[in-house]
Order: sequence, then C-alpha cells, then structure tokens
Amino acid sequence: MAEDLSGLSTESLVVTRRDAVAIVTLNRPHKRNALDDGMVLGLERIARGLPDDVRALVIAAEGPHFCAGLDLAELTERDAPAGMLHSRMWHRAFHEIEFGRVPVVAALKGAVIGGGLELALSAHLRVAETSAFYALPEGQRGIFVGGGASVRLPRLIGVSRMRDMMLTGRVHDAESGERLGLSHYVMPPGEGLERAIALAARAAENAPLTNYALIHALPRIAEADPATGYLTEALMTAVAQSDAEAKRRLADFLEGRAKKVRE
Repeated sequence: MAEDLSGLSTESLVVTRRDAVAIVTLNRPHKRNALDDGMVLGLERIARGLPDDVRALVIAAEGPHFCAGLDLAELTERDAPAGMLHSRMWHRAFHEIEFGRVPVVAALKGAVIGGGLELALSAHLRVAETSAFYALPEGQRGIFVGGGASVRLPRLIGVSRMRDMMLTGRVHDAESGERLGLSHYVMPPGEGLERAIALAARAAENAPLTNYALIHALPRIAEADPATGYLTEALMTAVAQSDAEAKRRLADFLEGRAKKVRE
C-alpha cells in the first residue's frame, strides 16, 4: 500500500501523491507563492524525507503563479556573515532537490521570477504553461541572486543572457524561455500539471540506479575534463549493468516482453 504523505505537509506546502509520484504544491497564492524561510526549509525536508516507494517528485503551485521569488518580508537587514549563511541555506535546500534520490519535475505557470526561477532550476525537467514568464529582478532591487542562479542558469543559457536579464530586467515569456532552455515543454493553460505528473510517472518507471546515474553522475561527467568524463561513464555503465533490475529489464527486452521505444 502506498504511504500517505500528508504528514510531510504544512500550511504553505501541501504534499500529495499519485501512485509512485509525490506532488508538493506551493500554497501561498495570496503572496504569488513567494518563498519564506519556512518554505525553503520545508522543501528540503520533503525532498530528503520521501518514502522509498516514491520514485519521482513534482513541484507545483496553487493559484495562477508558480513563485514570485523571495518573500520581501523576509528581506531583513543582515550583516555579511548572516547574509552568506542565509544564501547557503537556500543552496543546501535546492541541492537536496537537484541531487536527491528521485527525478524532479517542476510545473510552471505565471510568475517564475527571482527565487522562484532558482527553485525551478533545481528541478530536472520543467513544464511551462503559456502563462509562464521568467525574470531576475534582483538587479533593480539592489541585491544579487542567492539561491544558486549564478551557478545553474549560465549552464543553461550562458553568462551573457543571464547578465542581460539582471542588467535590464528583461522578462522572457514561455516561448522564448523554452527556446533558451528554461523549460523543456510548453503546454496550454491548465494542462501543465498533468503533463508534469505524466512525465514524472514515466521517469518513475526507470530503473532506480539509472535515474540515480542521470541525477548524480551525468552532470558531473558533463563538467569534467573529457578523460575523467569517459572514465566516470565507463564506471557508471559497469555499475548499472551489474544491477539485478538492469539484468531483468534487459532479459525482458531480448525476449520480447519489454515495450518498444515510444513517443
């Protein structure tokens, strides 16, 4: 029997499940789902505390907006050490999402700005409804990104495009965001969440060790020098092929029991 995940929920983060997929919903629509410290720490706790029978995670949002970034009520005056530790707390939480046990899909709509974009970037797949728009308004507010955008975003769109967003306040819509790589899929209004859940369910069908390799090994291989990358790939291949689940799936394919490649 699938484990009930309601114990992971809070007022601002509602956790449900559909079969092997857990769904955490940002639940502050009156604040455009702006993130306070409790929500960030809650996301970390949820990502770390998923039961073993959960094989994928979807991050969704209540209301018309995914996340408008840091709740400005949290932007209190801090000295340099306190500011650094606050940023590192966000880094730790989003690292738990990006480098956790399961694939993560973000269902985006409306505002995906500032810290909301940083949260989205920690997911492995992003599905955007046509209402989605992306921005990094920190430059206009006299601050700098602190939730990992300066590391993750240039890897997706390049330094020059991120600099443009911060220098000028440029806003990208859903279509230009997909072209840049901010999302992988664009869906009509109201269809993003179901598409995200379907993608998560498909990823959940993969062998757990393969998903682990895609989450943990692939990004490190991509950042390594070629010789290190090739060696790491070979080692990961050997480990994956030795897994009992991999052997079973390969036997199913060779004996005609496995599904063919599908669209």
